[in-house]
Amino acid sequence: MILEIKGLDKSFPQAGHGQIEVLKNLNLEVHEGETVAVVGQSGCGKSTLLSLLAGLDRQTSGSLRIRGMEISEMSEVKLTQFRAENIGIIFQQFYLMPHLTALENVSLPLEMFGQEDSIERAQEALLQVGLAEREKHFPHQLSGGESQRVAIARAVVIRPSILLADEPTGNLDNATGEQVANLLFDLVKNTGTTLLLVTHNTVLAQRCSRQLTLHSGTFK
Repeated sequence: MILEIKGLDKSFPQAGHGQIEVLKNLNLEVHEGETVAVVGQSGCGKSTLLSLLAGLDRQTSGSLRIRGMEISEMSEVKLTQFRAENIGIIFQQFYLMPHLTALENVSLPLEMFGQEDSIERAQEALLQVGLAEREKHFPHQLSGGESQRVAIARAVVIRPSILLADEPTGNLDNATGEQVANLLFDLVKNTGTTLLLVTHNTVLAQRCSRQLTLHSGTFK
C-alpha cells in the first residue's frame, strides 16, 4: 500500500460563519503502480486534497499515510525531506523558474539536497521527455507543451514513489494536451510509478485504471 487515507477531514475558517468543511471523512487506498484519477466540478475539494497529499497543507483530522508514514505527524524539516525523496508534483501552471534554463529547472530539486549526479539525472529526465536539445533554453523560449514537459521532467527526476498531477493538460490546447498526456502515461507505465491525477477532464481520467468522483467534499 503506497497511499492510505482514513477519515480525512479538512475545514477552513470562514469569517463570521465558523468553519467550512471542504473534505469530509475521505477514505482511500492506492496500491503501488496504480493510476488513479480524481474528478469533480470546480470547488469540490480536488485541489485541497492534492495539497494535503503533497504535504503542502495539513488535514483537520484523520490519517494520511504515504509509504506507511503519517505525513501529518512529521516536522516541517522531515516533511520537506520526505517530499523531496518520494513525491513528484506536476502543476497546471508549470511554475518553472524564469531565470533558470530547462536543465537547471529540472536539476534544482536534486541540487537542493546535495545530490552529486544532479546534472546527469536532469539530462536523463529531459531525454525521457524528448527535450534533450532544449536543455539550455529558458522558460520564455519554450512553448506551453515544452514547458509542461520540463515540469514533468522536474517531477520525475527525483524518481518519486508517487506522482501527483493537478490538471496537467489544463493550460494546453487539445493536440498539445494529448501529446503531454501520452508522455505522462508512458513514463508512468515504463517506471511503474504510482499516479494520482486530479482533473475535470473525463477523457483524461478514463486513461487511469481507476476513477473516483469527489462531490461536496466526499467520494461518490
